[in-house]
Amino acid sequence: MTAHSEAAQTAMTASMGQATVEHEQTVLGLGPPGIVAFAMIVVLLIMVWKKVPQLIGRGLDAKIATIRKQLDEAAALRAEAETMRADLQKQAAEAHKEAEAILKSAHVEANQLVAQAKVDADLLIERRAKMAEDKIAAAERSAIADVRARAASAATAAAAAIIAQRHDAVADKALIDRTIAGLN
Repeated sequence: MTAHSEAAQTAMTASMGQATVEHEQTVLGLGPPGIVAFAMIVVLLIMVWKKVPQLIGRGLDAKIATIRKQLDEAAALRAEAETMRADLQKQAAEAHKEAEAILKSAHVEANQLVAQAKVDADLLIERRAKMAEDKIAAAERSAIADVRARAASAATAAAAAIIAQRHDAVADKALIDRTIAGLN
């Protein structure tokens, strides 16, 4: 290439660059960044005019109120749960105390029952011993009465035998006469 053609090409490139630069500044004398900035300002102004920030603020305020209400409900539920927990702990402590009292009472009652059972057993043993002694005494009396009855029966039989041997009708008459005379 020649120097002339290079110069022509450079001039042509330079003229194209100017044309491009002139072409970009055609909208109200602003370039592309200016146009974007202008469009943004217009959009923002429309949003302010249509009260979009206020709508967003009211939406956020409503969401904040809802969250605050939920937090208040959660706090109330937590307080209620804490109260219930304290009540349940109190009831558990009372139940534990009652259980200890019942256990202590049961031990005392069991000891009393054991003592009463010992007393009752001693009384029963005493009664049974007395009954046994009474039975033994009754058996002794019965045995003595039986021995006496047998002795009397034996004595009567012996006396009858002796009388039958020694007394005849004449001796009986004399005995009867003496008895009758003793009665007068």
